[in-house]
Amino acid sequence: MHNTLRIATFNIHKGYTHFNARFSLHLQRDMLRKLEADLIFLQEVQDLHIKHSKHLKANAGQMEFLADSVWQDHCYGKNAIYPSGHHGNALLSKFPIAQSHNQDISAHGTEQRGMLHAEIAVPHWEQPLHTLCVHLGLFAKWRRQQLNAITEYINDTIPHNSPLIIAGDFNDWGMRSSRQFAHGLGMHEAFEHHTGHFARSYPSWLPMLRLDRIYVRGFSIKQVMVHAGPQFLTLSDHAVLSATLRKL
Repeated sequence: MHNTLRIATFNIHKGYTHFNARFSLHLQRDMLRKLEADLIFLQEVQDLHIKHSKHLKANAGQMEFLADSVWQDHCYGKNAIYPSGHHGNALLSKFPIAQSHNQDISAHGTEQRGMLHAEIAVPHWEQPLHTLCVHLGLFAKWRRQQLNAITEYINDTIPHNSPLIIAGDFNDWGMRSSRQFAHGLGMHEAFEHHTGHFARSYPSWLPMLRLDRIYVRGFSIKQVMVHAGPQFLTLSDHAVLSATLRKL
């Protein structure tokens, strides 16, 4: 039985390094494979871009390129749309995704933000696993509105006794709103629960700000890790967070 899950969350910055200095999607794929994660929550996935698609295989977006043959199921939520393409959140899964839904949680017209909800059929589990991949706004007022929208969606849509994972880029270095959010849903932030503090994840080569999160319900937390350091100068501006979870 798959009672233990290894998960990761990563803002890929549209496949580029900091300040868009270098296209790094190939290196990002190599790094993600080494994590051996069952589920990967991705933000800023550019699944269509007229110019950047030349770097990839024919007819493949960034999600399919990263998933390749390792994560056989995946889903994508289109959020920001522009003349040359679009980007959003994505989930890569080694287990079947029974269904998915992308919910618009934009708090202002200048930022298009979404929440990607996937229901995953983990073999031999009595209940499906629910996952939410999110990327919140840059301003505290907008983030509070988005966290309220996510809470309302969960309470209305996801059974309270179902296993649940929420991961992504919360853009919340103040942390107060995130703590209130977790408490209201009866969830734990994996790093805070396991180590006593949120993970530093930005900038990736020398993390100072605690922007990214992994929230869980229905799991114990066996291990957490921040994947960062000078090598990330050639990968992305965000570190990768990973966690090993055991289903209760």
